[in-house]
Order: sequence, then structure tokens, then C-alpha cells
Amino acid sequence: MNALSRPAPAVGTSILVGLIGAGIQASRTPAMHEREADALGLRCIYRLIDLDRLGLGPAALPELLSGAERMGYTGLNVTYPCKQAIIPLLDELSDDARAIGAVNTVVLKDGRRVGHNTDCSGFAEGFRRGLAGVPMDRVVLLGAGGAGAAVAHAAFHLGTGRLDIFDADPARAALLADQINARFGGGRAMAIPDREILRAAVAAADGLIHATPTGMAKFPGLPLPAEMLHPRLWVAEIVYFPLETELLRTARSIGCRTLDGGGMAVFQAVDAFRLFTGVSPDAERIRAHFASMDAGRSAV
Repeated sequence: MNALSRPAPAVGTSILVGLIGAGIQASRTPAMHEREADALGLRCIYRLIDLDRLGLGPAALPELLSGAERMGYTGLNVTYPCKQAIIPLLDELSDDARAIGAVNTVVLKDGRRVGHNTDCSGFAEGFRRGLAGVPMDRVVLLGAGGAGAAVAHAAFHLGTGRLDIFDADPARAALLADQINARFGGGRAMAIPDREILRAAVAAADGLIHATPTGMAKFPGLPLPAEMLHPRLWVAEIVYFPLETELLRTARSIGCRTLDGGGMAVFQAVDAFRLFTGVSPDAERIRAHFASMDAGRSAV
């Protein structure tokens, strides 16, 4: 099923979408979608379904999906901690979502639930614009959850030679490495089993991609000891609240090239908007929407 194959909504059409996740009250995603819809003559109503506010966890996903269908939602974005937990509840997956094993966008149409992953394409586009030309022979990835899986696949589309993956759960890092090797070739990804090996991997790396919640307003701090960073390293972040995380601030202070999470946030929204509406949005206008918002917001 291709969301782009259906007719574009008529001007004035009302589209109801939402975001399911934990601690999402300050997300910029609703405003990006609603403002772009207004500019295109559509009416987008974007609701937050905050698991923390509702006192719920991923176990509530079946009820939340059924409720969204009954209320006429066109689709849903999905964020931490539901990007992998939602997959068994869907009828169909896009090729990228199936390969990555994570979903951040669900299109609801004709009684079917179709999962997509726009994190992968969103990260890749933001990286191309913000860190073009950096060396990619060896990269370290922190985080092997839903977002980490998406950026791992994006890293290979961007030309990474080898990816070393570290996660607080070593088994999850090993699983992601196996998935990457099955798709891109054996030996391209390696799981890092402990922090001592992480130290050696970072020392040898060209770049570091951070894909855990650490650094968000809700989870402040650094995802690794500051002394592991070195000036030859480029550092890419997926967190965008705050836009300058402690990791980016520390990396810049020693001379690293850095990329904040704003690009991924914008370009995943661009692709999700297209899937929800069948209309191609203006990416530069959405970037301007994002940049105009107050800094005190939260990441998808």
C-alpha cells in the first residue's frame, strides 16, 4: 500500500493525526504539521497521546490504536518507547520499516494499519545537509533501540564502512549488529559488549552517532564519559530538546564537528506529512517553522 497513491485531500479537508509516546508534551511535531497544513490550505489537527500523562505504558498500544481508528485518525506518529512494540499490532510494513524493525509513522486507511519509518530518511537528509564530506570509515553508534536501528541503517546508506554499536543492553546491540550484517554484508557492524571496548572504539572512530534519550530535558547528562571524545571525531545527535545537548556542547568545546537533532526532526516530519496527506510539503517552510519555535520543546 502506498499512501502517495491516494488522491490528495481537497482544500479545507480536516486531517486528524497524533503522536504516541512518553514525555512528549513539548514536542514540536504538532506545530510543524499543523502550520504546514495551514500553508497548503488543509486543516490538520494533531493531538499528543502522552503515556506519562495518561499513566500508561506500551501495553496500552492495542487500546490506543483501536481508539484512534474509531475516532477517525488518518495516522499516528510513534516515539519512545513504542517504536518496536507497535509492530505486532500492524497489518503491513513498508520495506524500510520491516528491514529496520522499528516504526515511527502509522497510516490508518480502509481498516488497515500500515507502518513506516521516516526516522531513517529523516536522519540521512539532515546528515547530508549538516555533515557533508566527513570521513565515514568507522562510526560508533550509541543506542540500539527503535531510533538507533533507524540511524544505523541510515549510516550505511550514507557510506559508513563499519559501525560499532553500544547499548546498555548488550543483547540488543548484538541483535541490531546481526540485522545490519544481514542487510549490508557480514562484518560491517559489531556489537560493543562493555565500556572499556567502547573507549577503544571511540578512540579509533571517525564519528559518533548518539541515539538514546540521554541529553533530553527529561534525561539530562552525557551518554558517555567526556574524556572519551577527541577533536578528530564528528558527533551527530538525534535529541533536539534541548537543541544543544550536553554532548554537543562538550564535543564543540574540544573542536569536534557536530550535528544537532533538528534536521532529523524536520525531515522525518516532512516524510510523515506526505504519508498522512498524500501531499508533498515544502521542506524549507517546515524548517522555518521548526526554527521559529521557542527552544523549550521536546524531541520525537
